[in-house]
Amino acid sequence: MFADRAQSLREVILPALARGAIVLCDRYTDSSEAYQGAGRGLGSERILAMHKAVCNDVQPELTVLLLPRLQSSLYRARRRNDRHVQQHGTDENRFERENDDFYSRVYEQYREIARREEKRVVVIADEAPIDAIAGRILEVVHARMAETGVDRSAAL
Repeated sequence: MFADRAQSLREVILPALARGAIVLCDRYTDSSEAYQGAGRGLGSERILAMHKAVCNDVQPELTVLLLPRLQSSLYRARRRNDRHVQQHGTDENRFERENDDFYSRVYEQYREIARREEKRVVVIADEAPIDAIAGRILEVVHARMAETGVDRSAAL
């Protein structure tokens, strides 16, 4: 996982940032810390040390963390996986088969990361319709771009 992330940093992310581009990722070290560190019991310290060593501690300027209620998230993920099994005959993701204790640890770790990194991580805990969530994400991103002096038209 970290080898792939280091390669992505070297080949895609850092060159794009050097050109002045805005880079979006759907997973990064917070996910590793939550799923492997807390969920699998490896501990945050080990995950963060690997990130620092392998990825030179490169961190995003903004992380939007979608964190609705745990039970709602589990229901949607398992329902999506069940549909995938019915349509394709295979499991979409082994994580949906984990027990609720695993997901409780993951969820609580995400909350801890948000508390620890409150300047970087913006939590959206809303269970509103998708369009409303998308609008909230745009508000957060535009506000952060304004704070850092990034021209919004460059990102469109």
